[in-house]
Amino acid sequence: MDKIERLTLELQQKTKPFEHKFNHKPDTVSWSLHQVLAHLVAAEKLSVQYLSKKINGINEVGNTGVYEEAKMVVVKLSQRLPFKFKAPTRVVESTSAYDSHESLFKDWHLTRESLKQLLETIEDRNVKKKVFKHIIAGKLNVLHAIDFMYEHINHHLPQINRLLK
Repeated sequence: MDKIERLTLELQQKTKPFEHKFNHKPDTVSWSLHQVLAHLVAAEKLSVQYLSKKINGINEVGNTGVYEEAKMVVVKLSQRLPFKFKAPTRVVESTSAYDSHESLFKDWHLTRESLKQLLETIEDRNVKKKVFKHIIAGKLNVLHAIDFMYEHINHHLPQINRLLK
């Protein structure tokens, strides 16, 4: 969790001086800084909601294994390569509009706090349980969920850096 916390804080500090560009779109098809950051918040919120629901029945689901580890390698690779992916409809529909950089990061912080509280409720023996669902890779565990969130932010960093120029 520490690395995702550091990355989000760095992102907040890096983008703060560019609040004046928060809603600026470089062209008609590209996202603004606001849209990229709001997308990251929405994806994390949906993940936390899904985890919250599935953790209630954590004893009913199986553990992840070698197959899920292999799928996670593919997910990480997909996030590290410079490919564009269409955002899942559910994420697009759940993406909020924020009035400011500050309100967006406040919401992200609240979401992250919810995630941390949720993770504290999971016993060590249950960390490998299939309680996270990735749109492509399918059922994964909470450790995979955190890895995906980290990789997802990193995937969007080049896009964010271009917007800050």
